Amino acid sequence: MIALIVAVAFFMELLDGSVIATALPQMAQSFHENAVNLSIGMSAYLLTLAIFIPSSGWMADRFGSKTIFLSAIAIFTAASVLCGLSNSLWEFTAARIVQGIGGAMMVPVGRLVVLRGTDKRDLINMMQFISTPGLIAPVLGPPVGGFITTFSSWRWIFFLNIPLGLLGLVLVAVFMVNHKAEARRSFDTPGFILSGVGLGSLLFGLDQLGRPAFGPAITALLVGGGAVVCVLAYRHLRRARNPLIDLSLFRIPTFGLATLFAGTGFRIVIGATPLLWPLLFQVGFGMTAFASGSLIIACAAGDLTMKVFSTRILRRFGFRQTLIVNGIFVGLTMLACAAFSAATPVAAIAAVLFVAGLSRSVQFGAFNALTYVDVPPAQMSSASSLASTIQQMSFGIGIAFAALALHLAALWNGSSAQAFTVADFRIAFMATAALAICAALAFTRLDPHAGAIATGHRAESTSPALAG
Repeated sequence: MIALIVAVAFFMELLDGSVIATALPQMAQSFHENAVNLSIGMSAYLLTLAIFIPSSGWMADRFGSKTIFLSAIAIFTAASVLCGLSNSLWEFTAARIVQGIGGAMMVPVGRLVVLRGTDKRDLINMMQFISTPGLIAPVLGPPVGGFITTFSSWRWIFFLNIPLGLLGLVLVAVFMVNHKAEARRSFDTPGFILSGVGLGSLLFGLDQLGRPAFGPAITALLVGGGAVVCVLAYRHLRRARNPLIDLSLFRIPTFGLATLFAGTGFRIVIGATPLLWPLLFQVGFGMTAFASGSLIIACAAGDLTMKVFSTRILRRFGFRQTLIVNGIFVGLTMLACAAFSAATPVAAIAAVLFVAGLSRSVQFGAFNALTYVDVPPAQMSSASSLASTIQQMSFGIGIAFAALALHLAALWNGSSAQAFTVADFRIAFMATAALAICAALAFTRLDPHAGAIATGHRAESTSPALAG
């Protein structure tokens, strides 16, 4: 029940973030603004997430996971109402900032609640369950947004969160236990400021690569300045007595590999496809927004279908073999997307997207479970907030990666950035495929026995925890 509550909360938040893109033109008419200007509402949400996610673990330890999760759902739901009632761009932006505060607490604290109540042997099933929204919501967002804005008003995108939020509040109040850390640690104010400014600037700058609202000079300043401040934050966090972000977690081989070194590459691929697929189908093939979104649902169908078999695959082959072989297969599905043309039958495209959903589901659930399999209970809150921060950054980088690949492909092919050709998308998908395969091969450094407590799999060979 608790895992279901958390999964629904994740889905509500992630769907809300992806569904807005297709509603921007109608919202722009309501606010009497240019549709491009409304991107500030999306960027403000991303900035708020980057600032507040790192502090979520400390808040859960200090005030209790149930208290913070309840507050997060309440804030997110109330802000959704304010978004739906907005009559100007600045009202909407302010409401999105408040919504971002709720969202920043909802994801890592909700995951923390599940992790604390899950035995290591059941970790795979739980992480497969609550990771589903991370794959489905970005895919369902565009068609749901297109449907709502076509047949109703954009305001219902936000009003639909009300019944989900109210139901979540009741279920959390009844079923969850308010867990607090036994030892209190002081709040790392310098770490909060440095990480917030650095991550916020970096994420906002990367976001502008995908939706340019400012000039290239300002974008470069945001990315460069954010990177510099992130370096300063890193130096502070390494020396602080009670750091806001516990960097020692990267010494755990499974955590470091699944979050930063290999997991980031795969999350960039996941973040790139919601931009590449709709643009290919609409700009390259001339489909309508609704037809394009409906076609992408095949990927969500593949993800849901594979949830039944993912745990069996991991128990049969273990984390290492699954993540390598299946990760390469993810890359091959991206190469298949590079072969699409206007003459490709719709059924063939849907079949490839369905298979892509199957393979992405296995990979996403596997390294989400691997992330926490060796984390001690005392570090679980820090691990959840750190992993959520990296995940948010990775998805943001994914959009920037796709946009940059398309622009470089356009320069290579001599086409216009205002009218990408199918050839441009082919290069972008090949770059995405290469990244997916590289991320998969990074798992060759993983111990064959890694995560055996969760999978029950015993590899025949013996090797050190990391071959490198």
